[in-house]
Amino acid sequence: MATETADSMTANIEQATVALNDLRLQNADASSIDAARKRLGELKKSRTAIVSAGGSKDAAKKKERLLLKTAKGTRDYGPAEMFCREHVERIVKDVFTSYGGSALDTPVFERKDVLAGKYGEDQKLIFDLMDQGGEQLALRYDHTVPLARYLAMAGATTQAKIWQVGKVYRRDNPVMSKGRMREFSQADLDITGAWDPMIPDAEIISLLCTILTRLEVGEFTIKLNHRKILDGIFEVCGVPQDKIRTISSAVDKLDKLPWLEVKKEMTEEKGLPSDVADKIGEYVKHKGGPSLLDLLKADATLMANPSAKQGISDMDILFTLLRAYKVLDKISFDMSLARGLDYYTGIIYEAIVEASAPPGFSANATESAAPAPKPKPSKKPKADDSEENEVDESQVGVGSIAAGGRYDNLVGMFTAAAAAEGKKAPGLPCIGVSIGLDRIFAIVWPKWAEKGMRSKETMVYVMAAGDGLLEERIALVQELREADIKTDFLAKKKPKLTAQFVAGEKDEVPFAIILGGDELKEGLVTVKEQKWEFVDGKKTKVQSSDQGLKVRRDDLINWIKQTPTYQGWSSGRLI
Repeated sequence: MATETADSMTANIEQATVALNDLRLQNADASSIDAARKRLGELKKSRTAIVSAGGSKDAAKKKERLLLKTAKGTRDYGPAEMFCREHVERIVKDVFTSYGGSALDTPVFERKDVLAGKYGEDQKLIFDLMDQGGEQLALRYDHTVPLARYLAMAGATTQAKIWQVGKVYRRDNPVMSKGRMREFSQADLDITGAWDPMIPDAEIISLLCTILTRLEVGEFTIKLNHRKILDGIFEVCGVPQDKIRTISSAVDKLDKLPWLEVKKEMTEEKGLPSDVADKIGEYVKHKGGPSLLDLLKADATLMANPSAKQGISDMDILFTLLRAYKVLDKISFDMSLARGLDYYTGIIYEAIVEASAPPGFSANATESAAPAPKPKPSKKPKADDSEENEVDESQVGVGSIAAGGRYDNLVGMFTAAAAAEGKKAPGLPCIGVSIGLDRIFAIVWPKWAEKGMRSKETMVYVMAAGDGLLEERIALVQELREADIKTDFLAKKKPKLTAQFVAGEKDEVPFAIILGGDELKEGLVTVKEQKWEFVDGKKTKVQSSDQGLKVRRDDLINWIKQTPTYQGWSSGRLI
């Protein structure tokens, strides 16, 4: 019967989902995972067809209700939240331009072959799109690879500072409360071209420190390492060349897992001998500042490795420059930092705060961070059509809020792939940083209101006492807007004064400008400045018997622009 077919199809779907999850956990090859995913999709389509054909009695009798929700790993941001997000974005863009950056915009989706082979073990997180008119496409995973593609198309000769702000997409397990989502915003600045050693690297780290300080995210640390030092360590410890990148990915988990768990992954999952893993453990446990370089220089075995020696020399120059930038107190030279992306070739870094990891972590640059507890499995039942396990958000930190590194070969990979056979392809050294705007929002937003920040940009609310004076109100509103003073009014012909005050207070507008027939004849308006305060932890309007100040109508714009409120408006503060 049709009903039995639908029920058996549901059981097949459950089995196929389990099989797909098993393949992912086993790090199976991409073709096996794609085949399992395709099989699961076909089963779901078949079940839908059976139900639509009348296989389910309930479906025939009852119209299915629309489920009003956003897709998994995405969310809406309301007006107050967007004001906070735009404040964050304005600060980031302002610092980008103050450091000499120019803006770039690239498509939100790319040809799949552009993105393929650039992300190591994270390749499976790329969102593939259906075949679009003969092109295999995918949503962009970051801004770095699209930038490298753009630079290759431009001839790989650009020497510049380029920034991008926009959405990127990763098919990861979301942790919404911590800003870890499938659709999220990143702000990148990259320095492209050949410059003197380590100057662009230090410039990027200084830029990142400036942004995080201005955003008031709290105590933060910039963790630094060098891929050449890390690769040199792996070589002297005996890691085979074909395992260096996968072992590097395992080491990168030391900020989330204890050493024994990471060692287990290296040996049991990735086939590394136990004694080799132990040698690696002796190196990657170190963290500190410039003095750690002296420890590495004293290691004759490590200094005999050309890769490690070059990396240590680079770090020596970098610390000298960071001292000149006055940001050394924010730096931790962390030997366990690996960064999993395949395209990094030199210095790597990430910014962390107290909220980056679960309890047991310190963001102080001079302290060693205790490994975070292993996440507990969620007790939530898995949705019927979910392919991923749910995450216990209480056991997960925000993660790094910014990260990046040097990638000297990525542009050359594109030019070489596009060049005619036998033709030399130009390369272009690059270094950049990606700032996770959603993760920063997750840190800033809970404290936004308690810090006395505004929820809207409107500075002036134009009102009328008595007769509506609609035309006069509109004329003044337009005049103020043309003077770049953000202004609003109540869209009614003859609104009551109390209703106008309520509307202005709802938007937390500091200046109420009240028009009266007699005052207008005298060339005057009444300005009442409104203030807010904290009462029992909540923003409350200060009640005042002040009837306002009479200001000449023709001098109103100048009067407003001379006030401390106007001059401090860009801070976003209300209180």
